[in-house]
Amino acid sequence: MSPLLNKSEQIARYLLKIGAVALRPQDPFTWTSGIKSPIYCDNRLTLSFPEVRGYIADAFVETIASTYPDAEVIAGTATAGIPHAAWVADKLNLPMAYIRDKAKGHGKQNQIEGLISPGQKVIIIEDLISTGGSSIKAAQAVQEAGGVPLVVLAIFSYELDRATEAFAAAGVPLQTLSNYTTLIDVALGQGTIADTDVELLQSWRKDPASFGVQK
Repeated sequence: MSPLLNKSEQIARYLLKIGAVALRPQDPFTWTSGIKSPIYCDNRLTLSFPEVRGYIADAFVETIASTYPDAEVIAGTATAGIPHAAWVADKLNLPMAYIRDKAKGHGKQNQIEGLISPGQKVIIIEDLISTGGSSIKAAQAVQEAGGVPLVVLAIFSYELDRATEAFAAAGVPLQTLSNYTTLIDVALGQGTIADTDVELLQSWRKDPASFGVQK
């Protein structure tokens, strides 16, 4: 088992332990979009657990140091990516910025707060990847500012095909510390879910729109 996989599993364990991720295959959640989902993820809870947020920050730092050593700026997405970006930037002694979902309607009308200079190589820190739309908008904002988005780094991904296709179409690299597949394996190993739940959970990832729809 590789060190990277160990970290992915450990983060999945942490997210389950603190309740940042909940799995309810038999009693699905309803997203704002109306989609039924067997998983709910709120990584903002990690902020309240020093051990967890510290582990995540260290995992981000190790990933950046080993894979993106030429990074020059760490940029967090507003709002959930901001604290993680701040911790990572501090550990790496790099400049930090954050990216709004849209430009302010007053003042200087900034979308990016902090400084990203033309040509600078930027790591974008995100907490969660669902469809990928907001993260891709953040990367495009960096490009419009003249920066070079090296990658979107996120804590967790639902691994939806829609997101994979969106990142590929936008030409924006994506990497996550943990993911849906790993989470299911960890939850099964812990007894959080039953063997009979696995197929149902996997079916949601393949076709979220049809999950929970009466046929």
